[in-house]
Amino acid sequence: MRLVWGFPPFILDLARRIWNAMLADRVLGHAAELGFYFLFAMFPTLFSAASVLGLMARSAHQISDSLLNNLALVIPTSALAAVLNTFNETAAAATSGKLTFGSITAIWSASVGISAIQDTLNAVFKLSDRRSYIVARLEAILLTIVLTALITCGLSCMFGGEFAAAAVARHLASPWLAASAGIAIRVVAWSVAVCILALSFATLYFWAPDWDRRRWHWLTPGTMVGIAGWLVFSLGFRVYLHFFNNFSLVYGSLGAVIILLTWFYITGLMLLLGAEIDTVIHETPAGAQPA
Repeated sequence: MRLVWGFPPFILDLARRIWNAMLADRVLGHAAELGFYFLFAMFPTLFSAASVLGLMARSAHQISDSLLNNLALVIPTSALAAVLNTFNETAAAATSGKLTFGSITAIWSASVGISAIQDTLNAVFKLSDRRSYIVARLEAILLTIVLTALITCGLSCMFGGEFAAAAVARHLASPWLAASAGIAIRVVAWSVAVCILALSFATLYFWAPDWDRRRWHWLTPGTMVGIAGWLVFSLGFRVYLHFFNNFSLVYGSLGAVIILLTWFYITGLMLLLGAEIDTVIHETPAGAQPA
């Protein structure tokens, strides 16, 4: 088998088919659509969460800050600062009325984003949505609640890993042993968080489209590429902004919003790319790949 540019021919052919499928399905445009809906859903969700935490004990506010600060590993710092400011301002003025209104608004707004995911994944998987508006929206609300719980668990694992690593370091006399134990704990915590992220992708691919027959796939090639691409591009975007942060010069006070919207665009693009990869691989005839 002759290699082309260091890659087997069937790999290059698969990449070409994936790219053509992305252009045909307007994946880049759909990713921009998802990015807008993600941004639209984020702040009402923070409004509701801040109202809840503002009515709880003061220590809960410190825990919430620790959970949100874990997002700084993937969300650009300048954008996260705007998110945290909004979160803290709404938490300081929380009331029971805001809690009720914020919770309803958050679930509805986030479900609009999930509805956009339903439409875009149906387009990628070549499906026609036969669900009524009410059924589709109820499924979107249910999926919103499930994904919110999964994201919370993922952030909690990251926070728990940091807390456990710090606690172990305080009780070990040997600096080398404390450092080794801290690294091991963080690796385990991050591994669990990545598994939860994979579960989130699998849940979206399983439940959001209107499949004729639903089949659960815990981990697919598209899921692996989507997760890896999301992590790489998120970290790369964060590094880029660290050294070449000119968004504020170009967009002024809107720079943080543009950065956040760009990160949401990357998130939506990786979600759709994973679905596109699975679709192309599924359509590949048996025996098309050489042994």
